[in-house]
Amino acid sequence: MATADVGKPIEITWRREKLIVSSLLQDLPAAPSLDDHVQMLKAAVGHRLASLPEQSWEAVAQACVRPDLVALQLEQAKGAGLLLEEHVDGATLRSVHSRVWMTELFPGIQPRTGQEALDVPDPQVFGVTKDGKPQAISRYRYRDLAHFQQHMWQTISATLHLNSYEESIVSRRVTRALIAHPVVVEFEDGTDSLNVIATRDGITRLASAWKVLAGPSASPSDAADLAVEVLFAKANLRTGASLPDQMTSGRAAYRDRLREEYHQESVGEGLSLRKVQIAQTYLMPAHLTVGVEAHVSGALPPEDVFDDAVRSILASIHVEFKPWDDSAQNLEVVTRALKLFAQTRHSALGDQEQLRDVYSLAIGRTKEAATPRVYGNESIPGTPIWRAICLLHTLTRPEFHEQLKARAKEIKNERRMSTKGYASLLGPVIDYPWRAAKSSATKPARNAWSNGGVLCEDVLSDGWVPVPTTDFLRLVERALAGDLNARCTLAVAGGVALIADKLLTRNVGSAVAVTPAPGKVPFRADVSTVIGGLAREGNELGLWTLAHAAQRFRHDLLPRNSSSMRQLGLRGTAAEDDAYVHVAVDLTAPDRIRRENGREVALTTWDVVFASDPERARRLICPVAPPQETFSPGHDGTGDEAETGAAAAPGSLQMEMSAGQLIVAERKRLLEWLSGARRSLETLEELGGRVSFPPLLGSPEEWLDLQQSAFEVLEFIQRNRFGEPEDDEEGQD
Repeated sequence: MATADVGKPIEITWRREKLIVSSLLQDLPAAPSLDDHVQMLKAAVGHRLASLPEQSWEAVAQACVRPDLVALQLEQAKGAGLLLEEHVDGATLRSVHSRVWMTELFPGIQPRTGQEALDVPDPQVFGVTKDGKPQAISRYRYRDLAHFQQHMWQTISATLHLNSYEESIVSRRVTRALIAHPVVVEFEDGTDSLNVIATRDGITRLASAWKVLAGPSASPSDAADLAVEVLFAKANLRTGASLPDQMTSGRAAYRDRLREEYHQESVGEGLSLRKVQIAQTYLMPAHLTVGVEAHVSGALPPEDVFDDAVRSILASIHVEFKPWDDSAQNLEVVTRALKLFAQTRHSALGDQEQLRDVYSLAIGRTKEAATPRVYGNESIPGTPIWRAICLLHTLTRPEFHEQLKARAKEIKNERRMSTKGYASLLGPVIDYPWRAAKSSATKPARNAWSNGGVLCEDVLSDGWVPVPTTDFLRLVERALAGDLNARCTLAVAGGVALIADKLLTRNVGSAVAVTPAPGKVPFRADVSTVIGGLAREGNELGLWTLAHAAQRFRHDLLPRNSSSMRQLGLRGTAAEDDAYVHVAVDLTAPDRIRRENGREVALTTWDVVFASDPERARRLICPVAPPQETFSPGHDGTGDEAETGAAAAPGSLQMEMSAGQLIVAERKRLLEWLSGARRSLETLEELGGRVSFPPLLGSPEEWLDLQQSAFEVLEFIQRNRFGEPEDDEEGQD
């Protein structure tokens, strides 16, 4: 495989940038011979250091550019030989190094997007054993082939929306080896199983390579479309050929077409962009895991050893050295730590089977409706808020808390973990049911969890249990009477609601003011301190604040207090008389709801912090009553009045239209077009309430195109304004 002379840099234009291309392949390798394929299988099947069935070795051989070199590594591996070894807690993994065809690599489950609410669910993952020993493969179970295709599309598209290395790949190809291993893909509908190679580390590099192959103007969706089209291509084989054979031949045929296209692009002088696209993505380096050996001291069941070992390697790369974003790290750490704890510990909280049910509930595999079954109490409502209450109670019991922290510290390779650090791990677990609907509040909510969340001293203490109820307001009287169970239930439920709905965020110094103001607070305090203050024994104002927040909480949308839906002039999600609004508290009112002129007053962050410690707040602010700012849902300056000011078209003869008449007609069409655009925005907003990916307005490049078009329309309208609207004149009187 000859490469370009690195001493002669080649410059090409990729989108708007000039890139220097180095190490360009001058000859694409042909498909290996059948003899090389057979040689590798002979060396591989039954190898004492490997642990793969023959079908998985077939997938490895099909993926490798030089299976004969893989055979050489296996033949020389007498002790450990030429195999790569990695030792992790509980197991040793063995891998071969090889160049592989990009078109034979399927993206595995992407940890980067694990904290997002995505439309297509991940497959169920199972381990494989033989004679009681772990095998170096996993089983992915999808609903059907369409589910598999949609999951591949979603993984590539969502990954590229987060990050892309396309410029680096155009310049230097993929130089760092991916980590991959065989996977058996099963289908619930009975479709033939597939043996494929799944990428576990390097999914962003793989997705970026597909984007390079798709072209400089390709969007993440375009790259995902191409990848799915190629990975699931079916060749026209003999009648009765199996689905795996058709797909394998389809991918091989696509590589042949790319190779032919590459040779055509090589004719003549100069370097074409298409030649670069093919050369830099045709193959890539990979470490293919082919063996696993469980340590004698390991405590995991054999079927879980391999997946945990792979996740351990990924954590060492992306949590300790090359980190994912904080939320992805936290979700990966807490789910793995929880799985380890559930599988290796018996607890006073329940046996292993119950702990595994808790794990399934925490990661979203089991829905919130199953909460009563998981906890063996049918009086517990099967709602998202009660899922959060029960999980937080379980995960903060002293035995669970300390051992889970210990596991998390091992995974993150940290010596210490504070309560705030532990709370930050729990945020992505708790917000699972409402991630999509409240996606605009996700970042401040995660910040609030990293600031302690609801883990105040009382919640962390032993000796309390949640009080099942469908009416949190009824718990206030019990809490004021000294019932610890009621107080802590309100602290967790109300605290989760306030954090999720962006009414309690991480406080900073700039947010402090001595008088009530939107977005301000009377004093600085950690989020956990505020929650603890609200739930403090005897704090009637705080307990009612928590109770109303918990009772009004909805998982399917943000409240009007914090919603930003109207920033683009979009209609609200509920009628004004049915608005979702958290309310301020008035202890003198029969229902404890503050009203002005008969209208409920919306709760503000100021109210929340004030209620957590009224005495301290009164000492720090001016001697005024608690904030009385009225929030009027629906009155935001947008609506029908914005559409006034358009003069009616004068009467006209039903004859050939004059220029003036054409202007009137075209203006009406413009208004219809803008109304259609508005409806599209509303539809996008509604769809965005279901998932958090892909971004509503696409990639940064697509967003810029939309912004530029919108600015051009707005600039034209502003430039051609005629006179002053009558409403403006009335407003000046």
